[in-house]
Amino acid sequence: MIGRRVLPSIGLLLVPALTACSIGDVRRPPPDRSSASPRPAPTVPAPSRAVGFDEVRQVRVAVDRRYDRPFVEFVDADHGYALFAACDGVPPGRGCTALLYATVDGGRSWQVLRHPRPVAEDQQLYAVPGALVLLAEPYGWYTSTDGGASFVHTTGGEPAALVAARGRFQVVEGLGAVAEWDGAALRPLPTQPAVPGLNTVGHSGDLVVAAGTRDGRPAAALSRDAGRHWVSTPLPWRGDEVGVLRAVIAPDGGAWLVGERPDRTGFPALWRLVGGREWALVGAAGHPAQARSVAPLGAELVAVTSPDGVGVVAGGRYYRVDWPLTGEHHLTVLGDGTILARGPDDVVVGTGWTANRRWVRVVLAGD
Repeated sequence: MIGRRVLPSIGLLLVPALTACSIGDVRRPPPDRSSASPRPAPTVPAPSRAVGFDEVRQVRVAVDRRYDRPFVEFVDADHGYALFAACDGVPPGRGCTALLYATVDGGRSWQVLRHPRPVAEDQQLYAVPGALVLLAEPYGWYTSTDGGASFVHTTGGEPAALVAARGRFQVVEGLGAVAEWDGAALRPLPTQPAVPGLNTVGHSGDLVVAAGTRDGRPAAALSRDAGRHWVSTPLPWRGDEVGVLRAVIAPDGGAWLVGERPDRTGFPALWRLVGGREWALVGAAGHPAQARSVAPLGAELVAVTSPDGVGVVAGGRYYRVDWPLTGEHHLTVLGDGTILARGPDDVVVGTGWTANRRWVRVVLAGD
């Protein structure tokens, strides 16, 4: 098994990998992030065993019991927000006023914030590096860049903070083109990649990856000069149909492609960028038939949750791991490399490197 403490290397090649970063189930996902240097890969030994959390941070706040569980979002290992907005099973905003909380110590304590529009038809929370964004329909958007102390109200399209959080390069919906965010607007690049069915883009520095699918076949292109020139890069492919292709950018700065199946449940195809120029099809012998979430962790490791449990792809094989998570958890990787595992009943934060993590269960509830 891959343990939860620091383990010796088994000689996996040191290569860059990516952080999958997304927003929770009530929000549109922001872009993936990258920025750490490569480190040795952990050992991949034998089958897993049941383990507990390293810590449980359980806090009760002054919220009426009729409120359902809050939506909790973390920006990094320490900073997070919680929105109580559903009551008695009624959708957010339709049964009670919205209540907003923040933590700066990883969920050990929570402070109440003033919600700028607590009564609305629908309430949503988006937390991204440097900003907290609330949507209170039909009144519009409320953006805070000072931890929720104050908010700026806007209407219409998404506020700049959300657009910027998706990264310097993005695919413009409805246009099928790669655009660059200049701080005020998305501007399509003068030169576009020749990618059929373009639907995803990721970047690390001046390296930009564009990918897509057409008729189940994946395709990709690379730019090494911030989108000024593109080179089509063949993907080794076994002919198994790919429904959606995702480019992921992550902690040690490399690039992965995740080829989701048309039914969005089958175990995906995985590619890793080697030498900054070629794609290698990543094997996962022994993998389960399905996958709920897939998150590259760095050092050639990819974490997977599925109905069969939790595992890691390493060295061409799939291994069960002894993390205190279930197949119901959805994994994302935050900008600081922290794993956020969102389950139906809890939020778990995993700090550390690659597969060696310290797991903290965060529980926030009303009185």
